[in-house]
Amino acid sequence: MLYQQIDMELAEREAWALRRQKGIPNNRRLFVLACMDERLPVEEALGIRLGDAHVYRNAGGLVTDDVIRSAMLTTNFFGTKEIIVVNHTECGMMTATGEFLTNALREKGIDPDSVAIDPALPELKLPAGVFPKWIRTFSDVDEICLKQVELLRNCPLIPADVQIHGYVWEVESMRLRRPGVRLAEKVNTAKAMGAKG
Repeated sequence: MLYQQIDMELAEREAWALRRQKGIPNNRRLFVLACMDERLPVEEALGIRLGDAHVYRNAGGLVTDDVIRSAMLTTNFFGTKEIIVVNHTECGMMTATGEFLTNALREKGIDPDSVAIDPALPELKLPAGVFPKWIRTFSDVDEICLKQVELLRNCPLIPADVQIHGYVWEVESMRLRRPGVRLAEKVNTAKAMGAKG
């Protein structure tokens, strides 16, 4: 009957709009931490759609205090059972050191040692000299991906039963891979292919 179809569509729209009030988790019970880089199509890379996940993006796809805050909320109060970290090759966070960026800010007349890092909490300041570490640049995307997974797994604010995994998006191939696993190295040499002498 037509009224049943209409009523079902109305109920689905209501559930979508009021999912927090009704305690309905995202479709996949998933939290994604990814880099903000425009070359990383998070939904396409993971095969997810609108409504499937809480997606948090920042420079480098790094575990920061606000990532912990968001992950703590979604895993403890919104029904999330899985966290996926997605870092990527050719990341801008590998192009300079924290010291270089801090000095560049100083040259612009900004004193990083006196800046409040959260405008809503002006009393929250970094100790002098810590700003370069706070920027969190890195030199190896595979290592940093594994480190983010470790940080999340060891966080007491995230329940121990939450599944946490990390992947690397290769901007050059537009594909995901596991950290440290590069198939091109296994298929492009005679030795790796087990060539007979």
